[in-house]
Amino acid sequence: MVLSTGHNRVRTAVFISGTGSNLKSLAIFSKTKISPISINFIVSNNSKAKGLNYAKKFKIKKKVLSFKNKKLSENKLLSILKKNNIEMICLAGFMKILSKNFIKKFKGKILNIHPSLLPKYKGLNTHQRVLNNKEKYSGCTVHFVNARLDSGKIILQKKVRISKKDTETSLAKKILAQEHKLYPKAILKVFNL
Repeated sequence: MVLSTGHNRVRTAVFISGTGSNLKSLAIFSKTKISPISINFIVSNNSKAKGLNYAKKFKIKKKVLSFKNKKLSENKLLSILKKNNIEMICLAGFMKILSKNFIKKFKGKILNIHPSLLPKYKGLNTHQRVLNNKEKYSGCTVHFVNARLDSGKIILQKKVRISKKDTETSLAKKILAQEHKLYPKAILKVFNL
């Protein structure tokens, strides 16, 4: 994807549902000289998401939409994103599945980070499933979002070795630390930087 970077950073929205640790690492990255993006908007489907606190901290606009009525929420969201000139979306622990129609509007401009080595372990409860299957490695993947769950073109992956002692919690922590490094790298790759 080549977007006109020039000196204008690509206006980006980050969608979250929880603690927002990937949002935090993207916000920090967006303030660096090398970043092709600026984070201009935070969207959450959860009004209690801890990650919403970063909106104040980094002075980023935010919006909470319930997604109880998906079509309504998405239409509202599309008009908000348009109003704020958002050109790209980074999903960071966003627990709602976007409709085909929504994805079409941002074709090739929605990224997601997933805590496994896709195409293995799509969907939820990734770490538990990986441990149950006694895998030697897991990791994380940044990929483009398409209409099928966790199936878009892979941008970058990072492998993480699983130790015998790992639990779901320890593995999640290990992988999250890598996610924070991988997401910015993947964005640079998308912009051929």
